[in-house]
Amino acid sequence: KSIDGFDIEGGWLSVNSDELRKDPKKILGLFHAAQAEQLDIHPKALRAITRNLTAVDGIRNDHAANRLFIEMLTSKLDPETTLRRLNEAGVFGRFVPDFGRVVAQMQHDMYHVYTVDEHTIFAIGILHKIENGIYTDDMPVSSEAIRQIQSRRALYVAVLLHDIAKGRGGDHSVLGAEVAQALCPRFGLSGEETETATWLVRHHLLMSNTAFRRDINDPQTISAFCEIVQSIERLRLLMVLTAADIRAVGPNVWTAWKAALLRDLYKAAEERLTGGYLGGVQEERIEHAKEKMRARLTDLPSQVADEHIARGYPSYWLSFDSDTHAMHARLAYEATSRTESITIKNRIDPFKGVTEVTIFAGDHPGIFSRIAGAMAVSGANIVDAKIFTTTDGMALDTFWIQDDSGGSFDRPEGLARLHNRIKETLAGRLRPREELRRGSQLTPRLKVFKVAPRVLIDNDASRTHTLIEVNGRDRPGLLYDLTRVLSALNLQIASAHITTYGESAVDVFYVKDVFGLQIANETKLGQIRKGLLGVMEDDDDLVSVGEANIPATRISVAE
Repeated sequence: KSIDGFDIEGGWLSVNSDELRKDPKKILGLFHAAQAEQLDIHPKALRAITRNLTAVDGIRNDHAANRLFIEMLTSKLDPETTLRRLNEAGVFGRFVPDFGRVVAQMQHDMYHVYTVDEHTIFAIGILHKIENGIYTDDMPVSSEAIRQIQSRRALYVAVLLHDIAKGRGGDHSVLGAEVAQALCPRFGLSGEETETATWLVRHHLLMSNTAFRRDINDPQTISAFCEIVQSIERLRLLMVLTAADIRAVGPNVWTAWKAALLRDLYKAAEERLTGGYLGGVQEERIEHAKEKMRARLTDLPSQVADEHIARGYPSYWLSFDSDTHAMHARLAYEATSRTESITIKNRIDPFKGVTEVTIFAGDHPGIFSRIAGAMAVSGANIVDAKIFTTTDGMALDTFWIQDDSGGSFDRPEGLARLHNRIKETLAGRLRPREELRRGSQLTPRLKVFKVAPRVLIDNDASRTHTLIEVNGRDRPGLLYDLTRVLSALNLQIASAHITTYGESAVDVFYVKDVFGLQIANETKLGQIRKGLLGVMEDDDDLVSVGEANIPATRISVAE
């Protein structure tokens, strides 16, 4: 018995060396038939392929051979297993030499678990599972988006090539797009498919970088993102590729919080790209938000809503949903009726895997840093934060926190300690810096990795704030130290977005100067860079300068 000209021996497909020498396309044909019939390949056939591996060089540009390869890649029948077989046999890297360059290529960090080739093959497998509805429950947006796309082949090729240029000494997204531009026509993709796949490779980090490092509630963030994406089809493709890419990095890398951030960005961009965006009528949106909040407070005296409406600046009404506005109004009402100096409320969101902590207290310089310090001492990891000063001089600050496992910070005893430490810190009875110094030594595993610190300052990402992005090696209390520097420089922090990639931390702050303006003064910008770099470069040799931990030789805070 035979299938497609290949013998079946004991339920395994087989072929001999003579046949492969006569027609090298049969090397790919064997894997193609094995996938189609869901059979294993005989060890004897694999040995024959190994002896004739150089013959693959001659069929790289063969139309029929490339058709077989793309059919295997995009098959409904487990492309991951087939690609892994091709890789283990040495055929994959031989047929696609650019892929051969990343075979067994290690990624020397704590974030990436797999070699580049293994990660890529895993990503194809995850893409296939998304398409088959296996991840509908925890990846609903991607599962819906993939059913609506029209560029399926381009998507599979883009996932295959998204990391193809890693290790080449440049931006692997840019270099990878050049590889895709050359390879896609060889694979038999049309001009439109080639353009789509190339664009996806070039921008495969755009969605995660935007969702994890930018304020999605800032209209400029959505504008800049949509200017690059331009179409709903690209948005859907990018969402699916991003989900598959992140999930294939390693165990526990895909979290409910990351899924929620991507989902929020996707929905905001979808609204903009399909014409449903209401950003041009900001006043109407603000008034609508106020009325929706008022409707949720009918059980309280009418002045409660009036008083809270008077507290909020325009940006506040655009940054939360109506349920949150109502919760804030109740919180403020309770605080004023009890004349409490600090009021704290938790909301646990198991779906997003975070605990939302809202703090209503008298505003003062450095409050963000002190709260961040109290949270660090309590073992809470801040992943996002929004900071508002009300018109009556109160701080209405919201932090989204997780525990060390990347889930909701929800243990009652832990939350009780957290509340107490926040109150103790704001009252000046607890000094987080001293507490963190006692137990914040880097683990031996973290010390092995060196991450070059970098500070990026951008006045174009937002129309109203200066964006500061800090990259470097993560450590306990890092956010606290960074925010102490910003506070010492008299900067107002409006929001913070915290992402860790193994040993690396990327902390992004939206700030204004003491007058509520973007920071444009070059001297001031230089002080910001030096102060933050000082924290990142010198973990141990820090001295206290005002409210900040800054190496004394690096910066003088005189303003």
